[in-house]
Amino acid sequence: MGVPFNLPLGGEKAKPVTDALLKWLLKRFALLTLCNHWKHMRSPVIMAFMQTHIGLNAHLLASGKGYRRAGIHGYIYNLLRHLPQAAPDYRYTVMVGAGDPPADPALQVRRSSINTESPLRRILWEQAIQPMVVKGFDLTHELAFAAPLIMPCPFVVTVYDLSFIRYPERLPRVRRWYLRLFTGLSCRRARRVIAISESTAADLMSLLRIPRSKIDLAIPGVEAHFKPIPRDQVEAWRAAQGLPPRFLLFVGTLEPRKNLEMLVRAYGALPESARIPLVLAGGRGWMNEGLDQAIRDHRLEKWVIQPGFVADSDLVWWYNAAETMVYPSVFEGWGMPVTEAMACGKPALVSDVSSLPEAVGETGMRLPPHDQNSWTEGLRRALEDQHWRLEQGEKARERAASFTWTRTAQQTASVYHRALENRD
Repeated sequence: MGVPFNLPLGGEKAKPVTDALLKWLLKRFALLTLCNHWKHMRSPVIMAFMQTHIGLNAHLLASGKGYRRAGIHGYIYNLLRHLPQAAPDYRYTVMVGAGDPPADPALQVRRSSINTESPLRRILWEQAIQPMVVKGFDLTHELAFAAPLIMPCPFVVTVYDLSFIRYPERLPRVRRWYLRLFTGLSCRRARRVIAISESTAADLMSLLRIPRSKIDLAIPGVEAHFKPIPRDQVEAWRAAQGLPPRFLLFVGTLEPRKNLEMLVRAYGALPESARIPLVLAGGRGWMNEGLDQAIRDHRLEKWVIQPGFVADSDLVWWYNAAETMVYPSVFEGWGMPVTEAMACGKPALVSDVSSLPEAVGETGMRLPPHDQNSWTEGLRRALEDQHWRLEQGEKARERAASFTWTRTAQQTASVYHRALENRD
């Protein structure tokens, strides 16, 4: 705003000029004062409008108990729990159906009127309703594979694994079709693609032709409460649950990709004198006929314990009470139960494929997923060699300490920054 200093400032004619000068000075002073104190203003309303607004599609968060609370649910829940602290400068809105996001005032929850726990209803919401919901966001994070075909704002997408391409026969047809079609389309259109392991990143490059420069990693963490518990407390819990003094443990959804039929047959090949009970803890997913038949064929009904879904709060007790973790899956995006058990000081026998070698590193034992004899011998050694169990359990605990959800959230926030800047 200019001031006509070249005009005369004396006499009656000077009065309008003097008034104009005074008004200019007052406005200038007010502007300078506002600028000087702007950084000290902390009005929640003002700050909310100033913050970059991130929308998070968390419709795969489950409600209640059951196999849907495993795997992807756990990753999404723990990411949401740590994201506001890792990147407080963003404003977050979490889009959910009936699922239960973390209770955090930094997370605004926008709940759909549609119960999206049904895959078909979730697809309907993602493709038909979500485009109308995300219009006010600066960036949307599609937390599980797929984005809408019509997307009015920039987005990033998280891919956990490409099992629907590697092992299509192990998924129901509708899920397989939707994931195969929309994951590829979403990854190509996204500003950034998040993989949860190097194995998944490699599959994104080889199977979907996504450039490595577009892919970022956000490795799953391990919650701090997964740690060794004093022996006397574990034994009291074991007695209260009526569990045997020794057992092998698998944790996860009971479904074909977990390769439990092979595990049961390898376990059944052990002489009865060398066995301890095998616990398969997890909700029953789909296509379990082969598992049930293997248990009957080897007459293992009394040896194989299936407690069903285990609540998150109880998992640490199961890990601590177990002798060894077994995880023969043919394909994983990461293998969170493995690193959780490792954090409790338990060695793990895992398949030597996909992401599982990344998870265990040089600890435990890695075995071919389809080699039943190797698994029988691996189980035998794990049961007979106490020195191996103690040594590998300590190494496992040390390795698991490097996986934290704070780091996962920080890695994710860095992806948001890159996407908003549209940098490679």
